[in-house]
Amino acid sequence: MKKQYRVKKNKEIELILKEKKYCSNLYFSVYKRENKETINFRYAISVGKKIGKANIRNKIKRQITNIIDNLDIDLSSNIDVFIIVRQKILEIDFETMKKQLAYLFKKQNILRGGKNE
Repeated sequence: MKKQYRVKKNKEIELILKEKKYCSNLYFSVYKRENKETINFRYAISVGKKIGKANIRNKIKRQITNIIDNLDIDLSSNIDVFIIVRQKILEIDFETMKKQLAYLFKKQNILRGGKNE
């Protein structure tokens, strides 16, 4: 995804967390905030140091970015998303990761499909 689809500033991430609209499971916590100032979907990913060394954390970030690229997200929606990765992520494979993240996005009404179908 292009850089315009990323939330970079710490203040913006804090605003997303303050809104407290989130869903979580064993592997991810997904926070959501509607942002009227932007014209497109944006996201940020946080992978803590407890998960592993830098190469493992970067691999997980690349996988999540790939999943977001392939999900059916309306990129013109003005939603900011903050994804926190939990330590249990090391126990699952890529396909399970994809299903779990898609489930949370669907629960948050971020996907085009809308509510749980």
